[in-house]
Amino acid sequence: MRSPVSRRRGGWSETALALAVAAVLAVLIVLPLLRIAQQALWPDGHWRLGAALTRLMAADTVQATLHSLVVSFGGTVVAIILGTAYALLIGLTDLPGKRALVFLLLLPLMIPPQITAMSWTQFLGPGSALLKTIGLAPPPGSANPVYGPTGIALLLGLQQTPLVFLALRPGVSNLPSELLEAAQSAGASTAWRVRTILLPLLTPGILAGAALSFVACLDNFGIPALLGAPVGYTVLSTLIYQRLSGFGLSVLSDVAQLSLLAAVLALLGLTAQKLLSRHWQGHLSGASSAYRIALGRWSRPLQLIAWGTLLVLLAAPALALLTTSLVSIDGLALTPDTMTLGHYRNVLNDGMVRTALRNSVWLAAWAALLTAVIALPVAYLVVWGRRRLTTLLAALADLPFALPGAVVAVAAILMVLPPLPWLHFSLYGTLWIILYAYLLRFLTLAIKPVVAGLSRLDPALDDAARSCGARLFMRLRTIVWPLAAPTLLAGGILVFLMAVNELTVSALLWSSGSETLGVLIYNFEEGGSTGAAAALSVLTMVVVLVLLALLQAMARRLPRGALPWA
Repeated sequence: MRSPVSRRRGGWSETALALAVAAVLAVLIVLPLLRIAQQALWPDGHWRLGAALTRLMAADTVQATLHSLVVSFGGTVVAIILGTAYALLIGLTDLPGKRALVFLLLLPLMIPPQITAMSWTQFLGPGSALLKTIGLAPPPGSANPVYGPTGIALLLGLQQTPLVFLALRPGVSNLPSELLEAAQSAGASTAWRVRTILLPLLTPGILAGAALSFVACLDNFGIPALLGAPVGYTVLSTLIYQRLSGFGLSVLSDVAQLSLLAAVLALLGLTAQKLLSRHWQGHLSGASSAYRIALGRWSRPLQLIAWGTLLVLLAAPALALLTTSLVSIDGLALTPDTMTLGHYRNVLNDGMVRTALRNSVWLAAWAALLTAVIALPVAYLVVWGRRRLTTLLAALADLPFALPGAVVAVAAILMVLPPLPWLHFSLYGTLWIILYAYLLRFLTLAIKPVVAGLSRLDPALDDAARSCGARLFMRLRTIVWPLAAPTLLAGGILVFLMAVNELTVSALLWSSGSETLGVLIYNFEEGGSTGAAAALSVLTMVVVLVLLALLQAMARRLPRGALPWA
């Protein structure tokens, strides 16, 4: 326990740091969200509740809201089915190869949504190069089955399956064996044990994962944009994009009102997830031993089913995308005569692609660096300094990541559109507004690993240095930084990985010269340059896999909780 002397020493410096950190977090988190509410309800110093109500009751808003709810609920159902099945199989059984299966299962969460949508359109469409190569392509002119609400819901569910799995896995791995074994020894049938013991124990965790999945489905832009636009199916995120890209800054109040509606829906889901997760953790407390099932002769069939399902859902669309990138003309089968690397050469030699790559790497690197710089003092003040204000603001950092990306983009516009004080110029239309939005959106990814790491370390070294008169910044540099470096690196790689392929925020904030990779892939596909879009997507997926492999290699050396899947 820290002595009164050690608490007094460095107190002013800790207070100053806490105030500085609070100011940074307020500018990055609190003020942008308040600006959305102000622009939506009080844009010119007067309440505009009537105008806001009119906007929210408009036919396009009601339709987009209903569409958002439909595909989000549908995607959540798909995510629950797949996520629960894999959580039970991996958490309760002795299935071989669990580590590799988990890595493959979590890939959809890291693959950009626009690439997910493109891979499936290239997989199942009548012009599929892969299906034409093997003679299974649908008849020319037939509709692509992934266009519309069913396809959107299925792909949203596939991409959010890891969220349900991650929410369920810790609890499933710690199911109390006493109840299930007692029921089994008393002669209860398997169906009875599942209905009366297993399902009640799993329900809170399933609901918590479902709420998290629902929020993530609301946030998604790439899948509804690419699969909904061809059939005129609009959701809230694409409606905000259409309004802002079509009418510009003249409709800021309109898009702020739409953003406020999207934020309310997401916050309801997030609140439900927090409450259910808390109930889930308490529901399983006190378990003395975990329940396990020996598969025996069922081990090999279940392993084949588990791997086969993921390979069909992930590898087949990826192979279709690769095939499209290697075909000289879109819609042809892949043969020695049609095979080409021309799309890759064109992409690598395209000045616009090089600009987008440079912008994406620059934005992602600075976002990773700045979030790490902010995360270190925040985690120190939360875990070892126990500063209540910092703890509250750090908890609020979850909000921008949980809110739809369109909401974050509108918040960034409202914050940086006015000229900067004393500098008299605006950041709107530059890379800096995208960087600001990335900091707002991804800050929590850097904070959480460091908080998890420091919470598992003894603060005795910091207390000893404090008692010897070491000032705060010396302690941060010589004690906290070396201890937190692995988790800072893990958080930085996560931020880089999410930022380098980001689309939703960038699609609303980019301008000529500030394109990013995500925006360019989307624009290529929308503009009919399918081969170029496929080639750039394949290269992007290779980068994602390399970064994920690097994170996985670090997993054993990091504290538990530093990576979401470790």
